[in-house]
Amino acid sequence: MITTRINKLFGIENPIIQAGMVWTSGWRLASAASEYGCLGLIGAGSMKPELLREHIKKLRDYFTEKGVTKPFGVNIPLIRGDIEQLIKTVIDEKVRIVFSSAGNPKLHSKIFKENGILLVHVVASVKHALKAQDAGCDAVVAEGFEAGGHNGIDEITTMCLVPQVVEALEIPVIAAGGIATGGQIAAAFCLGAEGVQIGTRFAATVEASSSQAYKEKIVEARDDSTILILKKLAPVRLMKNEFALRAFAKEKAGAEKEELIELLGKKREMKGIFEGDTEQGELEMGQSSGLVKDIKSVRQVVADLISEYKTTLNLLTGY
Repeated sequence: MITTRINKLFGIENPIIQAGMVWTSGWRLASAASEYGCLGLIGAGSMKPELLREHIKKLRDYFTEKGVTKPFGVNIPLIRGDIEQLIKTVIDEKVRIVFSSAGNPKLHSKIFKENGILLVHVVASVKHALKAQDAGCDAVVAEGFEAGGHNGIDEITTMCLVPQVVEALEIPVIAAGGIATGGQIAAAFCLGAEGVQIGTRFAATVEASSSQAYKEKIVEARDDSTILILKKLAPVRLMKNEFALRAFAKEKAGAEKEELIELLGKKREMKGIFEGDTEQGELEMGQSSGLVKDIKSVRQVVADLISEYKTTLNLLTGY
């Protein structure tokens, strides 16, 4: 694949980042993504600080056992109530790459920089991309609303968001949202991105810590299988199941924020993604789920992405 500022920034072979996903990207997924030339991220969004520390140590133990020296990172949602403890954990464990999301990176960028940590923030608009650059971030992830999980309120697509963010910024831009194939990686580079972040395709891998039932639902998905709901709280893209359709119906009927909070309850992400309750849990997945046809090893996914990317380049140069 091409060499960009993202390869050089992280010291990785392929400018592909495996997204940090709740209940999905533990040390096994992150270590496999890094081992096979990408940047693996441990998703701290569903971890207490002590569990995050455990996953970091297990990843490093695995690398030591295999004789592997590869970079990896941690994804931290900045709105977490225990954000200070999570940050302390990554500093104590000498993690060198942090991807942040869901919050203001300026509130924490200084401590990351003081400890030699590369900081990348996930954004869904040009306005927030500029704020991330001003906060001292080393790169941004421009994520379109095709993405699974929590999304930007303006619902800007990846195809429209990425080139506008690229035009506005000086730091590298990583494209995300709806990307699951090598052809889409090539398209992202054509838009000016210097890397891609991929979630749903990596969620349906052998190494992902999510339940088998959740992985199978990704494989079963079609182009119209997901829905963006809970816009009065925080927009989230889920697979259409009993819970998601019930929440959507309540929103359409004019439910207030308090009623939606009561409906959401607690631990629906864990119930759906980790425990495999495919009707009452939140099954977060992107629109790219319609492109995922099977559950593979991370090694095979990466090989397929690179092969598809090269095939696309050959098609483009043949015109």
